[in-house]
Amino acid sequence: MITGELRNKIDSLWEMFWTGGLTNPLEVVEQMTYLMFIHDLDETDNLRAKDSAMLELPYESMFSGEVEIGERKVDAQQLKWSVFHDFPAGKMYSTVQELVFPFIKNLHSDKESAYSKYMNDAIFKIPTPLLLSKVVDALDEIYAQMAAVKGSDVRGDVYEYLLSKIATAGVNGQFRTPRHIIKMMVELVEPKAEDVICDPACGTAGFLVEAGEYLRRERKKEILFNREKKEHYMNHMFHGYDMDRTMLRIGAMNMMSHGVENPHIEYRDSLSDQNSDREKYSLILANPPFKGSLDADIVASDLTKLCSTKKTELLFLALFIKMLKVGGRCACIVPDGVLFGSSKAHKAIREEIVENQRLEAIISMPSGVFKPYAGVSTGVMIFTKTGHGGTDKVWFYDMKADGLSLDDKRTEVAENDIPDIIARFRNLAAEGERKRTEQSFLVPKEEIAKNGYDLSINKYKEIEYVPVEYPPTEKLMAELKELEQEITAGLSELEEML
Repeated sequence: MITGELRNKIDSLWEMFWTGGLTNPLEVVEQMTYLMFIHDLDETDNLRAKDSAMLELPYESMFSGEVEIGERKVDAQQLKWSVFHDFPAGKMYSTVQELVFPFIKNLHSDKESAYSKYMNDAIFKIPTPLLLSKVVDALDEIYAQMAAVKGSDVRGDVYEYLLSKIATAGVNGQFRTPRHIIKMMVELVEPKAEDVICDPACGTAGFLVEAGEYLRRERKKEILFNREKKEHYMNHMFHGYDMDRTMLRIGAMNMMSHGVENPHIEYRDSLSDQNSDREKYSLILANPPFKGSLDADIVASDLTKLCSTKKTELLFLALFIKMLKVGGRCACIVPDGVLFGSSKAHKAIREEIVENQRLEAIISMPSGVFKPYAGVSTGVMIFTKTGHGGTDKVWFYDMKADGLSLDDKRTEVAENDIPDIIARFRNLAAEGERKRTEQSFLVPKEEIAKNGYDLSINKYKEIEYVPVEYPPTEKLMAELKELEQEITAGLSELEEML
C-alpha cells in the first residue's frame, strides 16, 4: 500500500510522463516497469555477488567484461543503472535506447523462456532525453525512500497504485493480494526444496516471489549447495499463468529480479482446455479472480464435470484439485460465498474437498483486507489432494486484525492475528481443547457434512452471552422522578432570572 510522500512521488512521476508526451496509461506502466527492472538488475547483481563472496562460491556478474549488442561490443559496466544514471541526458538516452534496452531484451539465453517471449516485443517509448533523465532521478528518489522499508515489494506496490489510478484494477475480478497475506499463506504451507509450485492466476507473480524468498531464507543451504536442487529452483520449480501480457512481463521480471533465472510464466487461460496440466504440481498458491468474465464454451470439460457452473471462483477450486499431484497442497483465497453458498455447484465443490480430499483449515479474514480496491469478505482455504478423503477435523480461525487498519487508509496498528494463526496452525494437536467461543477451534467432519458442507465459521462459532442485570423498575422510576424534579426546579430558576 503506497501512502504519504511516496504516493506524491509516484503522482509526480506519472505527471512527468503525461507532460513529457507519453499519455497512454498502460504504456506508462510498461515503461516504468522496464526501468524498474533495469534498476533491480543492478541491485540484484550486487547482492548476489556479495552472497557468493560470503559463501565462497564463484559468481560471474552479468555486467562483467564486454557484451555484444548487434554488431557492437560494449563495456557491460556502462549498462548498469548506477553508472548510466550519472550520464548527461543525451548520453543517458542513447545508452538506454541503443544499448541497455537491447541488452535486457536478450538477457536470457533460452529463447523459449517466458522472459524472452514477453520481452521480445518490448519497445522503448520514452520520447525525449529530458524526460528519461527526470524519470531516472525520480525513481532514484523512490528507491531511496523504499530502501528503509524492509520486505517492501516496490514493483508490486508501484504497479498496484498505477493500476488504481487508471481505473483498470479489478475489471476482471483481479486485484493484488497484500504482501503480508501472501507471506502468511506461504508460511502456513512451508514450501520445500523439491516442490513444483504453481499460481494459475499469477498477476505480478507475488505468490511465486514470496515462495522463492521463503526457500532462500529458510532452506538456503539446501537450495544453494545442492546442485540438483539449485537447478530445480532456477529452472523448474516456479510456474505461473495469466491472460494479461503486461502482467506476464512484470511477473517474469519480478521473478528474475528476485534471483530465479528461468520462471515458467506463460500466457494461458487456466480454465480452458488449452491448460493440459493435470496432476503436475505439489504446491498451488493462488488468489484467483472472483468475478471474471467467462466463455463457458472453452472451459475444460473435466472441470465442469466436477463442478457444473460458470462461476470462476468455483471452477478454479476444481482446477486446483485437477492440477495437484496426489499429496500436493493448496492454499488459496476464496470469497465468503464459496464457503456457504447454497447452489448445487457450491455444495458439490465443498463436498469434493471435504469427502475426497483432506481439508485442513479455513481462515476467515475481515472484509477490509483488500481495501481500498475491494471490500469483499474472503477466507483462506488450505487442503491436501489425496483422492481418497482423509478429512478428520477442520481447523477454523476467525481473523479479526491483520496488523493494518481495516479502512481505506490501511495504516499500521498493533492488533495482528497473523503470528498467532501461523503458530496455532503448526500445532493443531493443541487446538483440540479449544472451545467454540474462542478465536480458533476444530470441527469434526461429520458435523460439517450434517450442515450441508457449510464452511462458514459463523455456522460453528458460539457466542457467549454475558447476562446483564438491571435495577428493579421501581428504582428506575424513582430516579426518573428525581431527574424530572431537578429539571422543573431548573426551569423555575431560569424564569425568575428572566
